[in-house]
Amino acid sequence: RPTVWPGQPQKLLDMLYRTLFAGAALINAVGAWTPPKEVEEAAKTSHWAVLIAGSSGYGNYRHQADVCHAYQIMIKNGIDPDKIITLAVDDVANDDMNPFPGKLFNKPTGDGTPGTDVYAGCKIDYSGSMVTPETFVKVLTGDAAGLDGGKVLQSTKLDRVFVNFVDHGGVNIIGFPRTTMHARDLVAALTKMHSAGMYRELVFYLEACESGSMFTELPSDISVYATTAANAHESSWGTYCMPEDKVEGKHIGSRLGGP
Repeated sequence: RPTVWPGQPQKLLDMLYRTLFAGAALINAVGAWTPPKEVEEAAKTSHWAVLIAGSSGYGNYRHQADVCHAYQIMIKNGIDPDKIITLAVDDVANDDMNPFPGKLFNKPTGDGTPGTDVYAGCKIDYSGSMVTPETFVKVLTGDAAGLDGGKVLQSTKLDRVFVNFVDHGGVNIIGFPRTTMHARDLVAALTKMHSAGMYRELVFYLEACESGSMFTELPSDISVYATTAANAHESSWGTYCMPEDKVEGKHIGSRLGGP
């Protein structure tokens, strides 16, 4: 021990030594520390997203605009583009009625103020006649058969999955361009995903009339959080209808966004 100089309390020096000893012991302990299983699993977690607009036609502009907006949010928040799967007929951006060919907007702007084109960079994996309940279920359950090499979820029990569906709906059904999907088929797909260990947590946003009816039979023990734009018996209303459908001073001629 070094000499205690006059005026230097022995008690203070002893405290210093105890602190240094404790620090050295902590460094040795940390060197041999193994992170808890939960920490290791969190480090391996990936995020996946399935985005789908179930409608077609310029009158349903808002559905494809909302899905492309969701795509932009995923990218902005760091989701790997290879882990985002998008389904949309893709017949709106280049429709003859669109005053901004090749562009989509999901909210209005004032005269002379450019809007944000959500279609730019929005990668659509399944379009046209491929937008069906069958394709949707295959994507969710990781079944690539018959999809000509198209993307499907390859998530694991450590991953988080986000699903966003926008379209029209009714009691126990959601719409597709040529048919509908029943609640029992959607719940069956989610249950199959859980049984196959395809997610740690799954969040489902569903925007459609009577959309709450799609999850009334959802099991409570499969780690799915579902939120809907309406309950099981009410309509879901679009926003930015005329005369609020203007971007840069031009009327879009359709509703710009969902709720």
